[in-house]
Amino acid sequence: MARVPAFAKAFAGRWRIVEMDTWDNEFLDLVEEAHLTFKGAAIAFGALKGFLDVRYGARDGSACAEFSWEGHDENDPACGCGWAAIGTAGRLVGHFYIHNGDESGFVCERV
Repeated sequence: MARVPAFAKAFAGRWRIVEMDTWDNEFLDLVEEAHLTFKGAAIAFGALKGFLDVRYGARDGSACAEFSWEGHDENDPACGCGWAAIGTAGRLVGHFYIHNGDESGFVCERV
């Protein structure tokens, strides 16, 4: 098993998805509270739930997490990728992609 890089510590814990470009806030919490979790590696919003495979590093000198994900969207198998970086005011900002589907920027706050 690979050693977890120091950059990973910046992402530890559960993050509440508070905003997405493509979907409104009412949709985000459709099934459960919208979140992105790096320990346990999961994402959920709307009717989508997935598990992450995360790689940590740096982008333009800032901590960055790049991930692929696999799961279900409205009970249909789904997968994709995304990235997240530590933004201003301790928020997490990034972009989420559904393979052959939608994509969206997102903002998270630490829970």
